[in-house]
Amino acid sequence: MGRGRAKAKQTRIARELKYFTPPTDLTALQHELAGVHLPEPEDTDAVDYYTRDRDDNATR
Repeated sequence: MGRGRAKAKQTRIARELKYFTPPTDLTALQHELAGVHLPEPEDTDAVDYYTRDRDDNATR
């Protein structure tokens, strides 16, 4: 008992995943197929964190 609701939810989620089609970035696909490498954005949060930490320790 009680498995019907869980199974129905799993079936619903599986169906959503099966028929889900995310938007395709055709420009990025074209660049990838052509072998053009676009620069990846840098993780500025990590850089700011370490810079801020180093600056805080330098003032002590």
